[in-house]
Amino acid sequence: MAKSLNILIAALSLLAFSPFCLCSKAYGSGGYLFPQFYDHSCPKAQEIVQSIVAKAFELDPRMPASLLRLHFHDCFVKGCDASILLDSSGTIISEKRSNPNRNSARGFELIEEIKHALEQECPETVSCADILALAARDSTVIVTGTGWEVPLGRRDSRGASLSGSNNDIPAPNNTFQTILTKFKRQGLDLVDLVSLSGSHTIGNSRCTSFRQRLYNQSGNGKPDLTLSQYYATLLRQRCPRSGGDQNLFFLDFATPFKFDNHYFKNLIMYKGLLSSDEILFTKNRESKELVKLYAENQEAFFEQFAKSMVKMGNISPLTGAKGEIRRICRRVNHAY
Repeated sequence: MAKSLNILIAALSLLAFSPFCLCSKAYGSGGYLFPQFYDHSCPKAQEIVQSIVAKAFELDPRMPASLLRLHFHDCFVKGCDASILLDSSGTIISEKRSNPNRNSARGFELIEEIKHALEQECPETVSCADILALAARDSTVIVTGTGWEVPLGRRDSRGASLSGSNNDIPAPNNTFQTILTKFKRQGLDLVDLVSLSGSHTIGNSRCTSFRQRLYNQSGNGKPDLTLSQYYATLLRQRCPRSGGDQNLFFLDFATPFKFDNHYFKNLIMYKGLLSSDEILFTKNRESKELVKLYAENQEAFFEQFAKSMVKMGNISPLTGAKGEIRRICRRVNHAY
């Protein structure tokens, strides 16, 4: 834990002098977000999040990818409002039950651990939505050594959207145009799509998410020809035609626990695991050029990833008197 925490502290202390320091204000309804939001109301907030995320990484190297994914899946549904954390209760149907999240989204207990620690330090002050944004940033710092300043001040929703989770989050088998459209609906563009997809440089995916590429990509009983057939042969060993749905595979087989640009190098070699990954190289000229750029220039990828993460974190935040500051992230306050 000490090593991971030292990396976090060192990297974050340099943000003010880093090209990844993105300090612009993000305006929401009734207020705005800025990195210093808790400097007076909860000055140890970021330190607490950093410490718990570092401890979690030491125990579970998969956790950084899981926390990045939670933030992404939260922001694409009703904005960055921690709706993904809510359990089903009363009129709320949890987003945890959606197709993108069921049996795959994880890290909920860690977010609750962070929330509990923050409630002990400064009750009813730091939102669950901001915890998700900070934890995603700190996860990236642990595995890259670089990060960005997170605009803060989000508040938490009092509801969830199961239909939004099913319909708004890009799926592994979506076409390029469908995925780009889903990004544009959130105010994101093609550059954001390619750079944020680079988060697949860490993490895992289930057999069920890419099986069709191995056996029946286009409904004709043939594999996806944009997938390296040597790589496909290896994947079939643990992803059969039936069964093994939950078997896990690295999204980046080359450096699965290191946040780097090998994800983009894999795409150029037609070794992207998901169809939604490989189509960035095969279905659009502009995205193909970005893939080639990031494969050649890791710093360009890191810099754009930071910008796109801040941009994504600014999707429709609840600010001012909107929403609430949940005391427990999995339930709205009026449940008590």
